[in-house]
Amino acid sequence: MPQRNVPRSKTFFLISLLVACLWPLSLFAANTATEEWNITADKITHFEHPKRIVAEGNIILEKRELRQPPKSVDAAQEAADDWADILGESEGSKPLKVSPPAQDVVQEAKPTMEVTTVIKADWISYDVERKYIEAKGNVSIVGADDTLKAESGTVNLESETGRFANAIITTKEKSLHLEGQSVAKTGYNTYHIEKGWIITCKVPDGQTPPWSLVSSSADIEQGGYAKLKHARFNVAGVPIFYTPYMVIPVKDTRQTGFLFPEFSYSDNSGFGLGLPFFINLSHSADMTIFPEYLTERGVKPGLEFRYAMSDTNKGVFFGQFLKDELSDPSETEYYHDTGYTHTNDERYWIYGKADAEVGNGWQVRMDVDIASDMDYLDEFDGGYTGYDAAEKRMLNIFGRGFDNETSPYRDNTLAASKYWSGMSLTATLAAQNDLVEDRPDTSASPLWRLPSLEFNGALPFYSTGMSLNWDADYVNYWREDGIGASRLDLHPSVSMPVPLSQYLESSLELGVRDTYYNVQEYGDFTWEHDASQNRLMADAEFEVASTLMREFDTTAFGGTALEHQIRPYVRYNYIPDVDQDELPRLDAVDRINEESLISYGIENFFNTIQTATSTREYATFRLFQSYSLLDEDTDRPFRDVGARMTWTPAPRTTFEYDVYYDVYDNIFSSHNVDGTYTTARGDIFSLDYSYYDTATTDFKSRLSYLEEYKTSDTIEQINALVRAHITDRWLGHFEIEHSISSDTTQTLKVGLIYDAPCWSVEVQSRYTEADTRFFLIFNLANIGSDMNLQL
Repeated sequence: MPQRNVPRSKTFFLISLLVACLWPLSLFAANTATEEWNITADKITHFEHPKRIVAEGNIILEKRELRQPPKSVDAAQEAADDWADILGESEGSKPLKVSPPAQDVVQEAKPTMEVTTVIKADWISYDVERKYIEAKGNVSIVGADDTLKAESGTVNLESETGRFANAIITTKEKSLHLEGQSVAKTGYNTYHIEKGWIITCKVPDGQTPPWSLVSSSADIEQGGYAKLKHARFNVAGVPIFYTPYMVIPVKDTRQTGFLFPEFSYSDNSGFGLGLPFFINLSHSADMTIFPEYLTERGVKPGLEFRYAMSDTNKGVFFGQFLKDELSDPSETEYYHDTGYTHTNDERYWIYGKADAEVGNGWQVRMDVDIASDMDYLDEFDGGYTGYDAAEKRMLNIFGRGFDNETSPYRDNTLAASKYWSGMSLTATLAAQNDLVEDRPDTSASPLWRLPSLEFNGALPFYSTGMSLNWDADYVNYWREDGIGASRLDLHPSVSMPVPLSQYLESSLELGVRDTYYNVQEYGDFTWEHDASQNRLMADAEFEVASTLMREFDTTAFGGTALEHQIRPYVRYNYIPDVDQDELPRLDAVDRINEESLISYGIENFFNTIQTATSTREYATFRLFQSYSLLDEDTDRPFRDVGARMTWTPAPRTTFEYDVYYDVYDNIFSSHNVDGTYTTARGDIFSLDYSYYDTATTDFKSRLSYLEEYKTSDTIEQINALVRAHITDRWLGHFEIEHSISSDTTQTLKVGLIYDAPCWSVEVQSRYTEADTRFFLIFNLANIGSDMNLQL
């Protein structure tokens, strides 16, 4: 099978090494050691007619080479441009680190002689005239990366050919294991193997491999292809697949060809078969074609293109199309059982992400996410090309994913950013993929930003403690139907310390905000006010706080001592009442409410002192409330009392809790609990619970972005995730998303994984409100791409 990402290795051709290494046997007649070789044996005999040298008993040849000392640059730096690291296909990749330049002159270390190859045998004969070597009994060659063991072997030094009987070849890199009844080097870089098998992981001596690729005979060209005759794929020694002829690449680079097929099944789609075809375009670009057939839906082809010029210049683009035979209004059972609402039969998903650095430090980011309907990503979320796997890959490669799979609007952006000391400039083009069907004529379409500019910064006034801050943005809002506008929003402010007392932290910030609009009409919508609008307003914030700190000499919290900081504060915010009735409603900037608010609270920080220079956050606790001075709030001036706590009792354990209490209705308006525990071997236990009483007054001001409160008196949700080792080999997986308020389970996943050194198998069941799916995922170590064999 071709490989999307193959580590560079010396493969398994150690015969070439033996050809070169046994030349020193001609020195047996005079010496047992040279500057490069150290040779020992129980007995060495030199024959004259014909000229032949025979070594017997415990023969050991050690080759020594002059090695330079390692460079100071970390190994990760040398692999900075490696394809796998750039595209996130290498597990456990670490941030690049470079050793700092030396401050003092240090004498350079001298090269040293190191043993690089060890050859052993019970008996070796070297024919000087024929340049022919014969070895018998426990033959082994151990190199830096590869090992060969055989019962016997012959090597012709003149033609550089040879043959070994009952040979076993293993490599450290890629953990390759090859056995053959006969392994022969037939030419400069060609080999022939009789009755052999191969597996890409380590197999203990005498044990049956969990899986293997077996062939009656194979012709191999190093750096080319292996041609196998009567090839079989065995599992635990039992053949499950046979082909009379097979060609596989044995090159050090990614190769064009078919990848592992993908089998799937679901209640709605039926059985599915995908046969991905990988195309290696160049060292830094590739493409994969995903032809797939679903028995209940039809053909679903896909195409993925990837490139990686560097870690900051890379991209992935994917497209998939389905002429859905099931998406037909006559299929009433399908729509009734799933609750899906789309009516289109031409369905697709197109996504892409790209990063680039251009010009003088400009960072460019592009995100494309276009779907045919709101149901597509929820319905096709499994497999390599599904939403879940794509989301994980994009987060791994780019650090950003997609909108929620059921979102009716999908963001598509192109942004360029530039950063200076204390300043930033960002230019953005943003479009919305609107998936809402049958929109009413009175409903406006989504807004596009074509373009938006944001310029933010803060400049300190030398050592006075004062600073000039500004937030300036321009946006041109366009939409197909509705009201849009060009808007310029300028918000400069000045912040300064207020020296009230040496024990108080006092600060004042004064700002002015000017917002200009040029309103535009799109479609059949009309604007009733003047097209040119302007809003001018001021804002102010004054805060007084004090910090008290004490250190407790105790080791009960995981450090040498515990540090406790208490910070009480009082803050006043003021925004005047400004008429905004004739302004368009485009986003949160367009409605800034009047405010005369006193906020007060107390913050607690607990840190464990690890060393003289390092601490670890152990816990925090915040208690806060606000009081409104506005006339309209005289009946209920107090806002909800809030409390927020975080607790990290151990580096891999976190707990967070926040709660709000309505002082007038005497009820808790919301709870949020989130706890996570992980282990060093990869176990994870996570639980989060949320509750909102949407009838409370203060709830709507705090969480107005939640649309659910408009149709429900309460929102109550619980989510849980458990992924833990039952034994060293068995791993269990459980995940649930359940709405308590509506008594519905959105998602339920249960899985059981058996993880062996050379392979793994996962049994997974997946339940959603629309479908039930079952997967059997089988992985072979170091074979094929990052795709899985699924049934």
